[in-house]
Amino acid sequence: MKLKSIIIILVVIGVLAGLKIAFFPSPVDQSSQPQPMKGMASPVSVYVIKAEKLENTLTASGTILANEEVELKPEIAGKIVSLPLKEGTDISQGQLLVKINDADFQAQYRKLQLQYELADKNLKRQAELLKINGISQADFDASQNAVNTIKADMDYVQAQIAKTEIHSPFNGMIGLKNVSEGAYVSIGTVVATAMQIDPVKIDFSVAEQYAPFIKKGVKVEFNIDGIKEKITGEIYAIETKIDVNTRTFLVRAICPNKSKAIFPGAFAHINVLLKDIEDAVMIPTEAVIPELRGKKVFVVKNGKAKPMPIETGIRGSAKVQILKGLQIGDSVITTGIMQLRPDAMVKVINGKK
Repeated sequence: MKLKSIIIILVVIGVLAGLKIAFFPSPVDQSSQPQPMKGMASPVSVYVIKAEKLENTLTASGTILANEEVELKPEIAGKIVSLPLKEGTDISQGQLLVKINDADFQAQYRKLQLQYELADKNLKRQAELLKINGISQADFDASQNAVNTIKADMDYVQAQIAKTEIHSPFNGMIGLKNVSEGAYVSIGTVVATAMQIDPVKIDFSVAEQYAPFIKKGVKVEFNIDGIKEKITGEIYAIETKIDVNTRTFLVRAICPNKSKAIFPGAFAHINVLLKDIEDAVMIPTEAVIPELRGKKVFVVKNGKAKPMPIETGIRGSAKVQILKGLQIGDSVITTGIMQLRPDAMVKVINGKK
């Protein structure tokens, strides 16, 4: 029995010792750990800058727009008496698409025509009398004014009659109509939409850093869902200001669409084919340290780490272009940069080129 009790006590002591080691480890003697010596140079890796060819291709997302698009709305209220437009068909500039009842205006115009004819005859008679001093100049001027007033009223009624007709503003296509012949329409009612989709426009936004490269005539390639082939166009208009909220500016390209397979409103994946840069200054992206007021890197000069403020340009998958702050031949530190301080001693353990 005593032996059994001793064994149980030893097992309990072993379990307790194991728990102490697991949950209450002894503090490590820091003096036994290797400590960096004061003034010792920090080992770093560097990248030696050389001139590189930068394939300058910008990717963006955009939207297809019609070259011309307008909602057809009447300028005057009334009943549609004729609707010769055919949905989804081609239209020609000046083609009559909608006619609103103008019977009241036509009646006013005929009445004014009769008044004008009578007033004009009376004016001609008074002109003969004026030659022989049969009437005064004031009477003649009054008759002349009456004729001119009637003519002005006729012009006004003709303008009202013109508002009862909607003509195609350009060569293009007509969309789906929203009203039928015989319907009463108010001012501003959308009858249908007319579009010109050959060519089409492509709108997309570009970051401000690319502004120096975006010019009229620069080629763009884009893809849209449903069409496998790449479609080519060119930039023809650029917004004159940068959006202060997004720091981007709007660019518009144009592309032929003779097959009319490209529809306005489609989403476009765009590649802008900018001019390649033959002698670009490029560094690895991991070398760049963001700051509150910009960006910086550390370079090795005389065995010390020197901070250099930089201005970046085009960013690739692994490297970024440097516009200001560095030059070819500089050794940029790529590892251990977060522990570095200005003028810290460094030791280059390898150099990348």
